[in-house]
Amino acid sequence: MLGYWRSHFDYQNFLLSSIIKLYKANPTIVEYYSSSIQKLYTLNLDDIKSLVSPMYSLTGKPSNQQPELLRSFILMSDLGFYSLPKWIKHLRAHDILCTIIGVQKSNVPGLGTHYDFISRFWGMSPEAEKSAKDSLHPFTSKPRKKLGKNEKLPPKHPGVIKNLVEQALTGRTIETRHEKLFQQIFAKLAVEPSAKLGLLGNTQKLDISGDGTCLETGGSSLGIKTCDCVKKGVFNCKCNRRFSDPDARRGWDSYHEKWYYGHCLYFLSVYNPNVKKDLPIYFRMVQAQRYDGVTAIFALSEVRKMYPLFNFDKFIADAAHDNYPTYKLLNEWNIKAVISLNPKGKGKNKYEPPIGYTKDGIPICKCNQPMVYDWYDKGRSRIKYRCPLVKGKIKECPHKEECSPSAYGRVIYVKPSDDLRLFTAIPRNSDLWKQIMKKRTSSERVNKRILEDYNMEESHCRGKKRWCWWTLIHSINIHLDAQLSISKINILDILELAINKAC
Repeated sequence: MLGYWRSHFDYQNFLLSSIIKLYKANPTIVEYYSSSIQKLYTLNLDDIKSLVSPMYSLTGKPSNQQPELLRSFILMSDLGFYSLPKWIKHLRAHDILCTIIGVQKSNVPGLGTHYDFISRFWGMSPEAEKSAKDSLHPFTSKPRKKLGKNEKLPPKHPGVIKNLVEQALTGRTIETRHEKLFQQIFAKLAVEPSAKLGLLGNTQKLDISGDGTCLETGGSSLGIKTCDCVKKGVFNCKCNRRFSDPDARRGWDSYHEKWYYGHCLYFLSVYNPNVKKDLPIYFRMVQAQRYDGVTAIFALSEVRKMYPLFNFDKFIADAAHDNYPTYKLLNEWNIKAVISLNPKGKGKNKYEPPIGYTKDGIPICKCNQPMVYDWYDKGRSRIKYRCPLVKGKIKECPHKEECSPSAYGRVIYVKPSDDLRLFTAIPRNSDLWKQIMKKRTSSERVNKRILEDYNMEESHCRGKKRWCWWTLIHSINIHLDAQLSISKINILDILELAINKAC
């Protein structure tokens, strides 16, 4: 059962009173950990108590250090530790670290308590989790055939994206995902506080970018044989094997052009140009071979339910998301699609563009020049293009009089509904399109922060539960870093003020 939950106010008082003593004795070490102290000083864990309470029974021994355990994980991530056993030893050896998470040196939570804390919030019963871990899977060798540069694995089942979009449009989403509580904790502790501080920008007009990244597991791809085929002299049998990471699969890393064994981590991210911060607002762990275009449908459906007060204006993504069902879904939800065209889709438009249009759907005038985007008429759902001569893009035109004698120049309207993929609300390759498309790298920079800055792969985890947990912890730290960068609170100033008052 859930026992005593120390409030954020009580924790702050404990932290200040304890840190002041350490600061007087050794100010250097407090200054060294000042950023970590300030992170946890401002992180209010009271907001998730109502979320996690149902995960505890009404009987049994009370759990009394739940906020302290979460602070322990966040501090561990912030200081760059990857091994829990090493972290527990390090924590017990340093008074200041114990103080930062809110415990006495003699009362540090044990290793098993940390592991149980992770399992507590995973939406799978212990029996089901043990059954999944003990289940046997067939061994698959690494494919010999390699794909091309930046080429993605195609969807395993043709038409799956269309079926998912039809379900999403009727409001049906999969609510039984095991990491659901992780995502809700992330929203409460990180995303919503960042939104209140203005780090996400205008939440009524958010531009989100989606992208997946490869995550190599610490488990072996060979597995352990449980059959007796070797005794019979059969060494290359096809019998099922037991794997330490039963959820891991083989996928294609299009950036490094190699096959890998592990998972795929998909993020929806926001870039704020005013503070120059890239912040994740949603994450999901899927199998390595999962096509990003498939994951995007789940992600978009779930993120709208997670943040009902946010209004998503644009969805920015790479060519893996270039398919008609996705454009249809975004159009129905009034989200502008800024998606790169897939080279394989050239010449496969729903309605073949007539002669006089570029490959990006921009009309071409009689002087063989692309016309200039003027504006998007939302009321009539059409895009307006004007003469390049009148708009100053060219100096002369021999067809000026026959094209349009008006000083306003020739006007052409294009209706996006004719072909949602080709005629997007923001014209392809226009200056505005290029400017927005630059934000797509936001999701790639978030991936870099998780994999390189926080070195998540160095933990060599096994199992989707552990990978999702560390994704949650590192993502919270990314938000805390951003909040710290604009914070007007300086923990050292608070300590100096408290010492002066005491004197």
